[in-house]
Amino acid sequence: MAAIVITGAGRGIGLGLAQAYAARGDTVIATVRDQAKGQALVECGARVETLDVASGPSVAAFAARIADAAVDVLINNAGIYGPRRAGLAHLDMEQAAEVLLVNTLGPLRVTQALLPHLRRAGRARVLSISSGMGALSGTSTGEIAYRASKAGLNKAVQASASELAGIGIISVVAHPGWVRTDMGSNAADLSIEQSVEGLVALVDRLTLKDTGRFFDYSGAEIAW
Repeated sequence: MAAIVITGAGRGIGLGLAQAYAARGDTVIATVRDQAKGQALVECGARVETLDVASGPSVAAFAARIADAAVDVLINNAGIYGPRRAGLAHLDMEQAAEVLLVNTLGPLRVTQALLPHLRRAGRARVLSISSGMGALSGTSTGEIAYRASKAGLNKAVQASASELAGIGIISVVAHPGWVRTDMGSNAADLSIEQSVEGLVALVDRLTLKDTGRFFDYSGAEIAW
């Protein structure tokens, strides 16, 4: 039985991941910004904690609350989309900064705070949920803030992977696919269950040889 921490678990992929891990008997610590939105997590047997990944004090308090726990898997799922269809001419810079704070620095902040917990687990794994929209090999335009935030996350994970590997921690980013969630819309290709099944299988098979790489939910590697 593994100990799993999932951020942004109140809905969508995060909730699906919490339910999947709890159903197979793992210990799930699921975080939400608003405790009132954690009822579905309570019902599936997860421990629900309040956490704002954009806040240093909130992250530090969360790490202190889980005290001496060993964390086998950290899934950095919390994220926001920000202004939609915003090209450069109409990009609100304050909104863009918030997207970068949550999507790029949030996962780094949580991973940094939980390093002692991850080290206790032995072969700990960190999966940060990214997006194909953050791949520099892509050519699509628009949605500048979101794309930049995910590209920044990708590079941050890649750049820190060797450091983490040195203390036995595996760290990767993954594109969950285009999923039918509030963010992905009902037009998306995948159900939450399909994406979650693939992501859980990916985490299960990760080794230190995989660290610092970019995958999709099926386990296929994506070009940076």
